[in-house]
Amino acid sequence: MAAVDYQPSMLDLARPSLGDLAAAHRTVLGRGAWVDHLPGWVVGSDQVFDVLVRRVPWRAERREMYDAEVAVPRLLCWYGGSAALPHPVLAEARRVLSRHYRDELGEPFVTAGMCLYRDGRDSVAWHGDTHGRRARQDTMVAIVSFGSPRVLALRPRSGGGSPRESLRFALGHGDLVVMGGSCQRTWEHAVPKTTRPVGPRVSVQFRPPGVA
Repeated sequence: MAAVDYQPSMLDLARPSLGDLAAAHRTVLGRGAWVDHLPGWVVGSDQVFDVLVRRVPWRAERREMYDAEVAVPRLLCWYGGSAALPHPVLAEARRVLSRHYRDELGEPFVTAGMCLYRDGRDSVAWHGDTHGRRARQDTMVAIVSFGSPRVLALRPRSGGGSPRESLRFALGHGDLVVMGGSCQRTWEHAVPKTTRPVGPRVSVQFRPPGVA
């Protein structure tokens, strides 16, 4: 793929490693939903970002929408549970997340979906990860972000919610967000387009088996 224009953080030059997951801050959203947030969980994240941009076999997709075929506004890659992840810190992150959330989730994180947002025109629309066997059950999705920060917005599903109820996280440079409980069914999330000049961002989404 073509090179991407990215300004690395001067504060993130250490060897890639993980911070203390116990430091994550939990926001209780109501109706059984919650979100954990831990800025800078992956130390040395710019080195991981560089590997992901260069080594992941990114692909462009097209999808049917409103009786037309349109380009998906981001590049994608998906790793099943048996696939080797493109950087060892991602495998370690999956192990640590599975261990930390074992009592609440009841099963490990297995798959790793990846998105490359090349600039502010790339986005993902409002949605919840409700496909598969967890459409009517609580589950978790853990997202680790690399590269330039982009907003991850959350809002209640019923009527969109008021500005006071909605949440916005600027995620990049190794930040972690975990959406748990009923969050995928009772809330929805998006990465909105922006006209501001922003660099690329890679989002890595860890999920249990059968959740999409």
